[in-house]
Amino acid sequence: MSTASHDNPLVTETFRIPFDAITAAHVEPAVDELLAQAQAQVEAIAATPEGGTRDRANTLDAFEELGRGLEWAVGVVAHLESVMTNDELRGAYEAIQPKVSAFSSSVYQHAGLYAALRDYAATDEAKALPDTDPTAARLLTRLLDAFKRNGAELDEAGKERLAAIALELTQTTTKFSQNALDATNAFELVIAPEDEAKLAGLPESAIAAARASAEQKGVEGWRFTLQAPSWIPILTYMDDRAIREQVWRAYTRRASADEFDNRGHIETILRLREERAQLLGYANFADLVLEDRMAKRGESARDFVRDLQAKTEPFFARESEELRAFVAERDPSVGELQPWDVGYWAERQRRALYDFDDEALRPYFALESVLAGMFELVQRLYGIEVETTDELPTWHPDVRTYEIFDGEGEARRSLGCFYADFHPRESKRGGAWMNALMTGLPPNADGSGGERHLGLMCGNLTKPVDGKPALLTHREVETIFHEFGHLLHHMLSEVEIRSLAGTNVAWDFVELPSQIMENWCWERASLDLFARHWETGEPIPDDLFDKMIRAKNFRSASAQMRQLGFATVDLALHLEYAAKLGDDSGERPSLLDYAREVADPFSLADLPEDYAMICAFSHLFAGAVAYASGYYSYKWAEVLDADAFGLFKEKGVFDRETGTRFRREILARGNSRDPAELYRAFRGRDPELDALLAREGLLPSQGAA
Repeated sequence: MSTASHDNPLVTETFRIPFDAITAAHVEPAVDELLAQAQAQVEAIAATPEGGTRDRANTLDAFEELGRGLEWAVGVVAHLESVMTNDELRGAYEAIQPKVSAFSSSVYQHAGLYAALRDYAATDEAKALPDTDPTAARLLTRLLDAFKRNGAELDEAGKERLAAIALELTQTTTKFSQNALDATNAFELVIAPEDEAKLAGLPESAIAAARASAEQKGVEGWRFTLQAPSWIPILTYMDDRAIREQVWRAYTRRASADEFDNRGHIETILRLREERAQLLGYANFADLVLEDRMAKRGESARDFVRDLQAKTEPFFARESEELRAFVAERDPSVGELQPWDVGYWAERQRRALYDFDDEALRPYFALESVLAGMFELVQRLYGIEVETTDELPTWHPDVRTYEIFDGEGEARRSLGCFYADFHPRESKRGGAWMNALMTGLPPNADGSGGERHLGLMCGNLTKPVDGKPALLTHREVETIFHEFGHLLHHMLSEVEIRSLAGTNVAWDFVELPSQIMENWCWERASLDLFARHWETGEPIPDDLFDKMIRAKNFRSASAQMRQLGFATVDLALHLEYAAKLGDDSGERPSLLDYAREVADPFSLADLPEDYAMICAFSHLFAGAVAYASGYYSYKWAEVLDADAFGLFKEKGVFDRETGTRFRREILARGNSRDPAELYRAFRGRDPELDALLAREGLLPSQGAA
């Protein structure tokens, strides 16, 4: 296919992205052309404007549009590399990264651009913005801060070093991501037909999925991988302790040795982040990235984590003792619990205490029904309608496409479209995520104008097997609701400045819209919208629902400690270990030893010496650095979401007035105001930590020792 400009689908930003026509050959020519266009935009903004007067149109608005086409194209390519990777696309993506990184670094170090913004900030028009257009005033302030944080005030040598750091970080984080994916795909466990007895304990859904995986690969028996729908049932249900150990070790040692070894990449990333922070005048990387988030500083984030840890530890100790006692009573031969035993025995303990098995819920969570119920829920809360559409080309036959409408009658309008890609495949990275492909603009006051949003949500959920629909676990249902919450934050944005719209908010605020959605997965009224038996259409029986609710907070302290452990490792690496990497005395511990020692207090069972979870910890080291020094954000946002959902519980889980308020003050406002102000506008006060502790059953009055 020709890669000439007029034939290249990546050169011109379009809502109807031709995913079915984009090839690796398009990537470099398109990016080269778009880089040239963006560079011309830079020079035009930096040049003395006609008439010599700086104004919003030739400075602030022009900067807002700078490189928009390039950002769109790179975003499309990055997305394709994450969902349909192959050697050619991977190579093309790697080839453009140095160019794009160099340009991105140069923008915020460009003396002419910085001078243009400062000159505009000194005008009467700019000084009046807080009164005439507070959102534009916020953009101007944030841009000036961004220039400082990206080295605009460094000397030339400092700017050159910062650009080199940015390039090396881009390349190294990409390699980390690729190694994690390749290491995940390199493992398979095939149980031969003659060893069928080893499957004992596994639910039929997991056995059927393993059989389908084996058939797909042309092997006999049952095939298991390190993709979540495959390994989680093994560690939760399989009786064979040796296989559980094998899979647990394989999962926690991914990318820690041989050709996919990420240890060196992690040290390089940490060292470069530390150097970047100090070059810009910050004590450490955590302080640099958290300055414009709600926590503000690394130590503040760590104080939050430690406070929550201290409140959780008594419950964690009690839960751990109860599990050890349960195992000792049921099977003394187990001896000391190992990490690969905890999930298995915890599930048996839960069944014994509550007579509840998660698998009993699967028949009630057919994917189609879950989606229909979720769309009905947001219609009730926010007055929007979600409909299928065939307007959009897709990157894989599994991908679904939808359109969201708002209003009724003549006032009905399309807010935008989104893609949904729910099932795993080897060309797709693990986990679940949401991305914004295009950010629209609200209509004018008279209803004219406006542009539609375009987004996507991806997951790695249970696939349909044996002629049945995709029957999900309750946790997978929560995952869908979570990612759809992010998507709503994007799709319901009414901010008139794209870079401050939707999910472009402080990273310790971004999880509020997603995590609050999970609450409706536990309410009887909302479950009845979608939790229907896939064959009979019956809702979840009362006795099963009661068991589910009674078991809800089973080992909630352990789950919370697990998340706090990840957050503690993250902050320890960026606040302490990174600084040790410059020490050549040989005194510092190895990366894996250090991370294991930090993580160990958060685990019931001692972690083995070869524990290497961080080598595939993509949240911290793959691609964008949103969660680096920011993993605490999940718990921070849980405080927000528990407190915010309290208002829905008080007013009614379908209360339209509360839903409208949440949409207006949170979902629609993006980053147009400080997130603390937005939260207070919704809730009427600051969030309260006890809301989370109460929801999880972790208040002293709820029975802590």
